[in-house]
Amino acid sequence: MTDIAGNKDQSVSAFVQENSTYYQAEFDKIQGKTGFTWSWNLMAALFGPLWGAIRGAWGFFWVFIVLELFALVQIGRGLWGELGAEQLVRHERLLGNIARREEQAAELLAAGDAAGAEAKLNIANNLRNAADRALEAANSADSAATMILLTGLALMLAVKLIEGFYANYAYEAQYLRWRAGEKAQSGLKRTSLFFGVVGLIAIWPLTLVRFTFAKPDEAVANVTGGLLGDRIPITEFPVGREYFALLSRKGDDGFDWLANNFGDVFDGVTASIRWLLDGLEVLLIQTPWPVVMFVTVVMALRLAGPRVAVFTAASLAYLAFMGLWELSMITIALIGAGAFLCVLFGIPLGIWFGKSKRAYAFAEPVLDFMQTMPAFVYLIPIIAFFGTGKPPGVLATLVFAMPPVIRLTALGMRGVPETTKEAAIAFGCSKRQLLFNVELPLALPSIMTGINQTILMSLSMVVIASLIGADGLGALILEALQYAAKGQGLLGGLAILFCAMVIDRIAQGMYRRKIGKE
Repeated sequence: MTDIAGNKDQSVSAFVQENSTYYQAEFDKIQGKTGFTWSWNLMAALFGPLWGAIRGAWGFFWVFIVLELFALVQIGRGLWGELGAEQLVRHERLLGNIARREEQAAELLAAGDAAGAEAKLNIANNLRNAADRALEAANSADSAATMILLTGLALMLAVKLIEGFYANYAYEAQYLRWRAGEKAQSGLKRTSLFFGVVGLIAIWPLTLVRFTFAKPDEAVANVTGGLLGDRIPITEFPVGREYFALLSRKGDDGFDWLANNFGDVFDGVTASIRWLLDGLEVLLIQTPWPVVMFVTVVMALRLAGPRVAVFTAASLAYLAFMGLWELSMITIALIGAGAFLCVLFGIPLGIWFGKSKRAYAFAEPVLDFMQTMPAFVYLIPIIAFFGTGKPPGVLATLVFAMPPVIRLTALGMRGVPETTKEAAIAFGCSKRQLLFNVELPLALPSIMTGINQTILMSLSMVVIASLIGADGLGALILEALQYAAKGQGLLGGLAILFCAMVIDRIAQGMYRRKIGKE
């Protein structure tokens, strides 16, 4: 038993490092009884959360930093909080209104309008009663300051007592985790104390200002205002909004500078996309619709099989007989142009990112930004640089719909087994042969899934792009939303769905038939 006790004492001493005799006795006391044991920690009661920080008891730290803050807020409200400030401001405002009403009554009386003057005076009397009530409420709030202060002191005393009695229990549980091999701090660490002080400074001062000062926004603005330029008066913008206004103006200046200095580049991009769209629209719209329908159905039959051909024929017949053929072809041109550009740029980038971990690590946050930023936000720089119309709609689609094909192509490239690549290299494959004959075929299922997702996301941008002048079925849906045309919206939505499904079924069916033959 002596050896066991000695080993335990050595373990506690190695854990606490400072003041080990005290903690050995307290831990023995706690572990020796099954019920509650009176164990008092004076340092924890005096320093509260900071004791928990330096000892690494972070659960203790976060619980009591909040509880002490709650008590401090009550103390601050009782000491310097202007509890009746809002009512005093209301009282002064009402007095100003009363003075104006009395002046108006005097003017009406001088003009001989006794009835009007009496009405103004009645209003002034009613306002005076409200002002008296506001002043009474302000005085009552000020008289409650002492009670709030005493309540805060009582709360602080209670929190300190809880800290003192609970600290050794929390620390003994931390010791047991440390002894069991779990990750737990032992001894005192200055770095932990530093982070605790930083956390306290980050939480307490601003919270106390917010809940105890009569005008917290002005108090905070006096500290934070003007760090990014000229101080903006608090009367013009509330706290925080001064930076928003300043950075908004700088953002406007940046967009204007880019548009003025690189206008030719943006015009060139717009012209290239417009050329692609015009070619697709001439092919799809100017050609008689039965011809386009026949060629599309034959292509679906040859590439994807009879089932997809039948579905394609039914979908195109719906578009034709509903009078939506031209709008649908404009939409297909938009979806097709957007998806084509996404695939054209996305697959090479996905191959690069799949082969280079460093490049993918750099690109991943950019892809996250492209996918998580709301689609409407893309329209702002698109309009600033490229104007409105169909080409900007394609560019917005390009930004929004490209990440899936990049990510899934990279995933497919990384999923190719290393043993397969090593075997191909051993048989004399060049890098080009390895890419086109080994890696891309094995990664093709993932790549096709990426293309499918890109087509669907391009579809989702059709209606959004109509907000900046992109015609097609999206404009029909937008009109239905504006006028609550439920039937028109439903029929237009089905048309968009059929357009996307035809493109996807042909692309996916072509791939499945190829796999089936192999």
